[in-house]
Amino acid sequence: MVQSPHLGLLFLAVTLVHSSEGHAKVFTRCQLSRELLRYNFPRALIPTWVCLIEHMSSRTTEKITNHNNSYSSYGLFQINNKDWCKKGRKGGNCNMKCEDLLNEDLADDVRCAKRVYDRIGFKAWPSSYSYCKQKNLPDISRC
Repeated sequence: MVQSPHLGLLFLAVTLVHSSEGHAKVFTRCQLSRELLRYNFPRALIPTWVCLIEHMSSRTTEKITNHNNSYSSYGLFQINNKDWCKKGRKGGNCNMKCEDLLNEDLADDVRCAKRVYDRIGFKAWPSSYSYCKQKNLPDISRC
């Protein structure tokens, strides 16, 4: 079987483009708990954060939610481009590109989520916080 040299180049190009993009990650509940602790979230609030993140983004970093009021929320923490980030360029109260919230590097996501929490608290995520207040929080004691 003879292969075209163009086919090999196409495969290489696709591979390089794919590997240069940020990769999404879906966390298990325990992985997420450990990451939050690693980034110095207060231990007593970890179950609430895990519940919020499960409800908002299903623990995936690539989640984008388009809202009817012409803005979107991005990433694990569902940070919106109305106030906190800007699509395609740095901006908002976190001075970051929203697209940077969609990869598995959580450092910038955490910085922004903590800024949101410090300014507004869990009220910044009203539907998820309301949901989590009415539920038993996740048991992460075995993590």
